[in-house]
Amino acid sequence: MLFINKFLKRNRPFLFCLLISANYIHAQRLEVSNNKTTSSSPNVIIILVDDLGYNDVGFNGCKDIPTPNIDNIAFQGVKFTNAYVSYAVCGPSRAGLITGRYQDRFGFSRNPLFAPNDPNMGLSLKEETLAEALKNAHYKSVALGKWHLGAHESLRPLKRGFNDFYGFLSGGHQYFPELWTLNNEYEVKEQFDAYKTKLLRNNERIKEKEYLTDALSREAINYIEKYKDEPFFMYLAYNAPHTPLQATEKYLSRFPDITNTKRKTYAAMVSAVDDGVGKILDKLEALNLDDNTIIFFLSDNGGPEKVNASDNGVLRGGKGDVFEGGIHVPFAMKWPAKIPKGITYDSAITSLDIFSTVIAQSSIPIIPKNKLDGVDLIPYLTGEQAGIPHDFLFWRKFDQNIFACRSLTGDKIVVNKDIPMLFNINQDISESNNLIKNENDIYKNLLNQYKNWNNNMINPVFEGLGNDAEYNQKNPNRFKRPINNQ
Repeated sequence: MLFINKFLKRNRPFLFCLLISANYIHAQRLEVSNNKTTSSSPNVIIILVDDLGYNDVGFNGCKDIPTPNIDNIAFQGVKFTNAYVSYAVCGPSRAGLITGRYQDRFGFSRNPLFAPNDPNMGLSLKEETLAEALKNAHYKSVALGKWHLGAHESLRPLKRGFNDFYGFLSGGHQYFPELWTLNNEYEVKEQFDAYKTKLLRNNERIKEKEYLTDALSREAINYIEKYKDEPFFMYLAYNAPHTPLQATEKYLSRFPDITNTKRKTYAAMVSAVDDGVGKILDKLEALNLDDNTIIFFLSDNGGPEKVNASDNGVLRGGKGDVFEGGIHVPFAMKWPAKIPKGITYDSAITSLDIFSTVIAQSSIPIIPKNKLDGVDLIPYLTGEQAGIPHDFLFWRKFDQNIFACRSLTGDKIVVNKDIPMLFNINQDISESNNLIKNENDIYKNLLNQYKNWNNNMINPVFEGLGNDAEYNQKNPNRFKRPINNQ
């Protein structure tokens, strides 16, 4: 005891400094873990829904399907009135979003087939995903839900920069667990059998008991909790409200006044997504992460109105079209730390901007592997940058010989199998008045802009859904497990 007292007396100044330092370090750790500051890299959540109609969210005027939680993203941040995706169907649109580049630059111009043995049927390994880019800034990345960027083992999320994956590889899925009767991809016999496979957690097939949308929302909340102490990127790709139209009674019972059965089920599916969004927002707030989390909400393309009873409002056409109904989507974003709430932004933006916007906010500089086609939207939203993000936007459906180009002034050409059309979206959002006879010079200018852009694109590098039968003939072992994989 005498020795200890002498030691304490002799080393009192040193011990006092050590105690102060320890308390300071502890306080700093608490501050970082409990209150992420704006100087740290923001968390990022992309909520991507599937085949949602432009008019089917409250912030775009929907009356029969309440979406209060989705609307909260728009009301607490920015609502984009002229937001586009880079393609009118699922797979290519997702390839553009996740790379920040026109998918035609790397030949992803078709919806990929489900082909687990084909390393070329999906997103080229030469392309960098947003998750791979963010890994350079020490982000943890999670992919949830629909992948649709390749079923081969080399193309799956864990090989494309993601730390975790929970979902399915195909372009769609059954929603009820009792319908997931196939144990793995090698029990698939034809393209749409993949909708019946058990879900994957990372590389393992798992048993799931919940309705698909609810399961994805649950997993999103769990992963937010898992990665709350470090910057994370979550790519939450809900399958809803893509077909098959399936909903639980919990959600169906909310719409007694919708008499159209198809529309009622669709509404229930959208409502399930909205519930999930609400739980995610609540979790972020509970963990004090909401202020420094960037959230994007959008659809991968326009609604296929006749197929799933979606509503694109006044927009012409739907999924698969380069008219506004196929590419002009509901899009909202919030980041309370930087973006004032209640903004309506009217200039044309694109889903390709998400990649550029996100990497520009990292506290650790990120240099993308490839040249990006998107821009950082934040300076435009805060007023730091004058002007508008894009002079021109482009769309191409290679197999159908259909394309479109939109200018900053709202002039837009649509060429459908050599039939030329010209509209002004700012004055005629429904594309009902073809101006080609009166404004031929505008048409020629936009056509030249498209040709210059198209010269830098390449042909499709894989066969798509329309070539299913031909692909099977060329690849008779399409669904057979490789011998070295058994």
